[in-house]
Amino acid sequence: MRPPHQPDPLQRPDRPALPVAADAPTVVPGSWAELHDLLFTDPWPERAGRYHASIVHRGTADASFALLTSVQRLGSAEREGDLLRNFRKYSRMPFKRQDSDWEWLTLAQHHGLPTRVLDWTYSPLVALHFATADVARHDVDGAVWSADFVAAHRRLPPALREVLASSGGAQLTVDQLGEVAPDLAAFDGLHGDPFLVFFEPPSLDDRIVNQYASFSVLSSAAERTDEWLVAAEPPMVRRVVVSARLKPQVRERLDQANITERVLFPGLDGLSQWLTRYYTSPPRAR
Repeated sequence: MRPPHQPDPLQRPDRPALPVAADAPTVVPGSWAELHDLLFTDPWPERAGRYHASIVHRGTADASFALLTSVQRLGSAEREGDLLRNFRKYSRMPFKRQDSDWEWLTLAQHHGLPTRVLDWTYSPLVALHFATADVARHDVDGAVWSADFVAAHRRLPPALREVLASSGGAQLTVDQLGEVAPDLAAFDGLHGDPFLVFFEPPSLDDRIVNQYASFSVLSSAAERTDEWLVAAEPPMVRRVVVSARLKPQVRERLDQANITERVLFPGLDGLSQWLTRYYTSPPRAR
């Protein structure tokens, strides 16, 4: 996930954000306690494994933002192949599978290249951090999107379902994706209809580990994740609005729980971001 307080080069003034998918299930909690309970208990009690719910979360500073990938926000989804090819050409990162797009795609996403990948987290609190870290946007409602990845994986092509079932896991790995489809062209061709995969990125650094990260990727660079999830029957996603009124209190609770830039972005950059926010945030009205 892109560190807070850094301008997003893909959000240009001449390119307004697209609206959220129509009919996206939305809940607006009225208090911290209600927000906390919604994110930790509802709406899907199914388990993906011991102590693991079947849900991943994504926080956004503005509740009106659609779930667009960075390559979609760039406005050039058709240039995805050019971006990834040149990233591989100019990088000097050795992988055990040089022929697989998946490790390169993960590395590129992690370092800010526009890709079709979306960042998620297993932790509702980490998602709340990304919904509230930008204090300059505390005057607008934020949101936490929650997606049921177990339900989404029931719609995978047979080859991917078989690999997932044989592994005993709930999400795929880059190695498993590479076994079935070594490149994005093969991945896109696995099924005639778009499908959504959630996979666990390799632990490239402490940032991925501390953010309890999960990635999602659709079998089309142009397809929108929120529209795909909302169109399912029943919908596989829910948007919990973090109202502007609640943001300061939520931020205060997260800081008390040590869910901060210093932890989620280990190193001097994260430390600087945390201190800057801490000492420039206005006091919360009592």
